[in-house]
Amino acid sequence: MKYTREVFQRLSRGQFISGNSVDPETRAIYNDIEECQAEYEDYFRKIDFHLSAGDGFYYFSRKEPRVNIENKLQSLFSWIDYLDFLKTYDTTFDAGTQFSLAQMEIRLSSDLELKEKLSRLFQDKLSNRDKLEALANTLVSMGFAEQTNETEERYQVTSAFHYIEQIISCINIDEEVRDEIPE
Repeated sequence: MKYTREVFQRLSRGQFISGNSVDPETRAIYNDIEECQAEYEDYFRKIDFHLSAGDGFYYFSRKEPRVNIENKLQSLFSWIDYLDFLKTYDTTFDAGTQFSLAQMEIRLSSDLELKEKLSRLFQDKLSNRDKLEALANTLVSMGFAEQTNETEERYQVTSAFHYIEQIISCINIDEEVRDEIPE
């Protein structure tokens, strides 16, 4: 357990540690957690943090009151739209996918459905470029992507992206409620 401080600093802020990170330090931390997972779990459990593992990533979770869970569900609504846009852009968009804002802009010029989906995101932003930058910044700030080339504005999706996919896929809408939702 060489990285307890670094793990706490990252995960306590809601970030993820992904095994496919482009950052060598992050990969080293991930590998240490993987090798000493039981020790890390015991260590953080003593301060009421639960080290959780996903498919190629780690994060902290806690038991929370129902009110907090409902607030978190509200915050997921925008992620449904983000995922819808990203999967429309590339149906194989997943951990390891590399993308650039320039490629997305080119695709927008020929795909009306994609352009319509983007128009619903980040409504405070006026241009498509500003919206794409906001989306990329959101993915990076959550730890779902990392910038691989600043000049070319290239990004790589991390394994932590599975977290948001899994959360969204767990949301079920009852048939009775589905009939009441306008399409």
